[in-house]
Amino acid sequence: MKMKDFGFYRGVDLGGWFSQCDYSQDRMDHFITESDFDVIAGWGLDHVRIPFDYNIIEKADGSRNEDGYRRIGKALQWAEKRKLNVVLDLHKTAGFSFDIGEAEEGFFDNPLYQDRFYRIWEEMAHEFTDPGHVAFELLNEVTDEKFIGAWNRISGECIRRIRSISPDSLILIGSYHNNAPDALKDLNAPADKKVIYNFHCYDPLPFTHQGAYWVPQLDREKRVSFEEAGIDEAYFEKVFATAIQTAEKYQTALYCGEYGVIDIATPEDTVRWYRQIHKTFEKYEISRSAWNYRQMDFGLSDPRLDGVRNELISFL
Repeated sequence: MKMKDFGFYRGVDLGGWFSQCDYSQDRMDHFITESDFDVIAGWGLDHVRIPFDYNIIEKADGSRNEDGYRRIGKALQWAEKRKLNVVLDLHKTAGFSFDIGEAEEGFFDNPLYQDRFYRIWEEMAHEFTDPGHVAFELLNEVTDEKFIGAWNRISGECIRRIRSISPDSLILIGSYHNNAPDALKDLNAPADKKVIYNFHCYDPLPFTHQGAYWVPQLDREKRVSFEEAGIDEAYFEKVFATAIQTAEKYQTALYCGEYGVIDIATPEDTVRWYRQIHKTFEKYEISRSAWNYRQMDFGLSDPRLDGVRNELISFL
């Protein structure tokens, strides 16, 4: 069964709203508004992925922050009104963030942090269970391969707890190296048919992240055209090969929760990249959500793409 059978096939990320931000009331009130859901529905998409950080729904002592739950609930209402499904993605948890600048550490070794993680998902399952319309993504981008043993144990326990509350919700899980597709092979077998393997794709990095200040291994001054990136017809099939084989082995679906091109690339090259990855997504019926709807260095609704947007969204 494919994820699109559940109504999750073509989506877009709402990054920077409840995550990777200053968490100010102004940010959360105005970065994304109800009218943006009209735009997304008008693009012909069927879902949004909403990254949220633990400190949106938790206070400093780990107790429940009602304002955060209210905000997420309102977002789900806006989506439902427009027949958009939602992936709720825990982008940062106490003790772990994919971004080392967040100074979160210790999650994989600390039972107290892990208990907070479990409680978040128990609360989310109680609050937002809506099988077929809301999917739960356990954690964004486990970084180091050394965490995989602990992550398999923690994610397994988390899935068990969610299932005791919400037996039918879709659950998404990714692997190390920031959800690398070839790392899915080292995850535990899915606990049931509604546990979905999740990966991200920003390949080739010198093209999609050219000029990125947060990628130290790249020369920030170097620019790479689509032609120079060497993306031929078989490129993404090779990148996804292990993920496709692993999903077939366990008879589960694949979801690409993030993919995109930095706003330093030309609009025309951005369209070329999306066209090429779209062909592979379609061939293997891989569900996906593009990064990112607004700003965050990848914004699809940003003015720079006005001249190509109609063509680009046909490849989402």
